[in-house]
Amino acid sequence: MSAVWTRMPARRRARPAGHPPGLVALAAVTSFTLFAAACGSGDGDELSAADQTGSADTAENADAFPVSIDSALGTAVIESEPERIVTIGWGVQDTVLALGKNPVGVEYDEWSGDADGYRPWFREAVESAGGDLPATFALYPEIDMDAIVALEPDLILAPNSGITQDDFDILNELAPTVAYPGRAWATPWDTEIELIGEALGKSDEASAFIDDIAGQFAEAADEHPEFEGVSFAYIYAVQPGQLHLYQRHDPRVEFLARLGFEEVPELAEMELSEGQFTTDLGLEQADLLDDADLIVTWFNDETNQAEAEAQPLYAQIPAVQRGTYLPVIDRHLAAASSMLTPLTVPWVIDDYVDLLSDAVAGLD
Repeated sequence: MSAVWTRMPARRRARPAGHPPGLVALAAVTSFTLFAAACGSGDGDELSAADQTGSADTAENADAFPVSIDSALGTAVIESEPERIVTIGWGVQDTVLALGKNPVGVEYDEWSGDADGYRPWFREAVESAGGDLPATFALYPEIDMDAIVALEPDLILAPNSGITQDDFDILNELAPTVAYPGRAWATPWDTEIELIGEALGKSDEASAFIDDIAGQFAEAADEHPEFEGVSFAYIYAVQPGQLHLYQRHDPRVEFLARLGFEEVPELAEMELSEGQFTTDLGLEQADLLDDADLIVTWFNDETNQAEAEAQPLYAQIPAVQRGTYLPVIDRHLAAASSMLTPLTVPWVIDDYVDLLSDAVAGLD
């Protein structure tokens, strides 16, 4: 598997009771439910409130087309409102669903998905609405192009993915394909939502989701003043002998920053390593983490965690020694907190904030 495709992978975990979605996300799922009840279809039909409120919204969506969306790999020209959407990349399917479209195809998530490859919050949203789950297809060791062709898409969305130029050229011949605007796997969460909204003719709704997500973070930050000004580093240390740093473009880091935590300035200034979506520190430079009040990371399981923590240079990191250290091994929590979407944020924020609060208690 190439490095560009290595992504956060998560364990089946039901959303705890009393863990409601944000208001805008709830409205989206409600409109999804209404349409699914009326049509009983998961084949990519429109799943928005427009189906219940008349033709005005439909006409407004139609006015958004044709639209051209540029990316680092090429331009997608979307002539009319798409109905059969395939999603590739981290969290893309969530936003498509929240904006009222049920994708016809999504990537199979072997790491954080269930036995059928679906992440729990996505499955919950579709099934609670009475809709049909979309088809899944493999991304590794390479994209299953035949499976995508069989889905007959009229739009392919990959705004935060690792598709290559060759992949894009093939996909864009099949259907208009929206890729990432800059580097692979480095599209800011709000830009990702904006691009999806533009491609679906739902820019206003997308903006509302961005505001709603920001509001959820602001509320959580207000409730936890102990986070304010606490310096942190989010690291990747799954492979023995290696140490990588996630940077601000990554949703994992953005999640913490929006809660009031602050990146260690010297680390925040470091460039991404060539061909990667992290900065390669190397375990021999673990002392660069000395100024971090809090260290956050994830592991595949407890064995993986124990292997990393048995390394002397890792164990000597001050935050690890102090206990102001949050190693996440719940795969669902790890995955949900590494993509900021209308479905993941309300699903995970309360649990994650509780864990962070416990971790920083060691600073007192």
